[in-house]
Amino acid sequence: MNDLRQCAGRAAAIGILTISAACARPAPVEPPPDLILRGGKVYTLDAARTWAEAVAVREKRIVAVGTDAEVTRLAGPETRTVDLGGRFVMPAFHDAHVHPVSAGVELGQCNLNDLPTAEATLEAVRTCATEQASRAWLVGGGWALTAFPPGQPRRQELDAITGDKPAALSSSDGHSMWVNTAALAAAGITRATRDPAAGRIERDARGAPTGLLRESATDLVSKVLPATTPEEYDAGLLRALAHMNRMGIVSFQEASAREPMVAAYRSIARQGKLTVRAHLSLYADPAQDETQVDRFVRIRQEITEPGVTARTVKIFVDGVIEAATAYLIEPYLPIKGERTPAANPRGLPNFSDERLNALVTRLDREGFQAHMHAIGDGAIRQGLDAVAAAARANGPRDRRPHIAHIQLFHPDDVARFKELGVVANMQPLWAFADSFIRTLTEPRLGPERSKWLYPFGALHRAGAVLAGGSDWSVTSVNPLDAIQVAVTRKSLEAPADAPAWLPEQRLDLATALDAYTNGGAFVTFEEKDSGSLEVGKLADIIVLDKNLFEIPPEEIHKARVVWTLFEGREVFRAEGWEN
Repeated sequence: MNDLRQCAGRAAAIGILTISAACARPAPVEPPPDLILRGGKVYTLDAARTWAEAVAVREKRIVAVGTDAEVTRLAGPETRTVDLGGRFVMPAFHDAHVHPVSAGVELGQCNLNDLPTAEATLEAVRTCATEQASRAWLVGGGWALTAFPPGQPRRQELDAITGDKPAALSSSDGHSMWVNTAALAAAGITRATRDPAAGRIERDARGAPTGLLRESATDLVSKVLPATTPEEYDAGLLRALAHMNRMGIVSFQEASAREPMVAAYRSIARQGKLTVRAHLSLYADPAQDETQVDRFVRIRQEITEPGVTARTVKIFVDGVIEAATAYLIEPYLPIKGERTPAANPRGLPNFSDERLNALVTRLDREGFQAHMHAIGDGAIRQGLDAVAAAARANGPRDRRPHIAHIQLFHPDDVARFKELGVVANMQPLWAFADSFIRTLTEPRLGPERSKWLYPFGALHRAGAVLAGGSDWSVTSVNPLDAIQVAVTRKSLEAPADAPAWLPEQRLDLATALDAYTNGGAFVTFEEKDSGSLEVGKLADIIVLDKNLFEIPPEEIHKARVVWTLFEGREVFRAEGWEN
């Protein structure tokens, strides 16, 4: 009986043999694996078998997971065997909310990301103005609101650098645009220009535009910018894919795909250069009604390229708290140094309840998955209500809606994620007390509401499915950065003895890793093919230089991916990694 149990265990571990074959000596397997990884500490993310030593791959799929002895005996004369030397192995990462095309294009423009001060930002703008002197406009983005307290740079600062050349620079969160006087003139924006619906032109005490545009007001300038060419979109996407592969990412949800971006994905796929599976969330224009769904149906039908899907639609329900454009249940508190418009005391919702319900219901009826940006507690509630309305109207189906960013909650809405089957699409890298939280978020909300900022722990305890995303280029695309903050609720540089921000909302490491693997696979309907290292699944595998379970939580972000396999194919190898 013990021998039979051992045979059964060996068969389960190997995954492709019968019990009798598992006990045979020798046990030929036809055909043998193409690749065997052995001698590793393999964290499978498979609940049935958490740890292993070796993985075997044939063509694109995993054919065995188990001990070194169990897996290496499957090798044939042509099998390539890689000795991992005890390194940490896990499933490759999924990013549930990211903007690769725009991020990649931005890398070729005036890149202002990760600059902490106004001085550093302005110096970078000076460099860009010199390097891009031949261009008609100075275009780029990534500047931080916190570099210009209280989040409001002025056109005069740009004028001093750019002169008569128009300049348009998006903020790091993508919800504001800083422009100079020439850009305002090119767009026809004057003191007489009215704020557009769901947007705001910031003005000085005399009513003149300051050069800062919020939300839909950015469209007034965007429509007069030089058009990005198809070649620039393709080049941007290729930059982004290479960068994401370095981070161990092989599948993602493009969070706001407009038609030129869709064309870029299709182009790169046709060229055979797609090194990920790209799931596109088609951009829904808040100014249009539900008839735009007909266009989404057409785009979905036209996409035939392997590795690209378009079964999801992105809906911006509101803005961001830092600009007082996120939609709240109760009004914002006044913040020192800022003129808060009395007309929008609760922010700028993009939809009435009725319009959002109608759009989500129509999308659901057409078989689309709803992907909603919702920051404020009012917007999160709107999104949940819209999912409930669609379910009532259309009946049961496997819809997997997800709400992204989910920053401020009313506590009554935490349990509704599980009740309604809504995936909590979280960006954990934001969940610590940085300068945004201290100077622009908590002062607008007050202490009681601030207790419910990024309540990932509460969502997990309530049984919600968590999926991890980056929102790159808003912040780092490296999943390890976000995973560390999810576990510590502290900055990446914080020492071990530093206090955690809202420590009750921390996640354990296993849960955080699951969100960036199984959770990401679930939200893109890939859970049968990816997210864990199991027999039959695609060989989406990464090797790291550190075992994440054997280092202090404060050092998770220092770990590096050294090898990325996408469906069994190498798409990244770190310098110095030999195998």
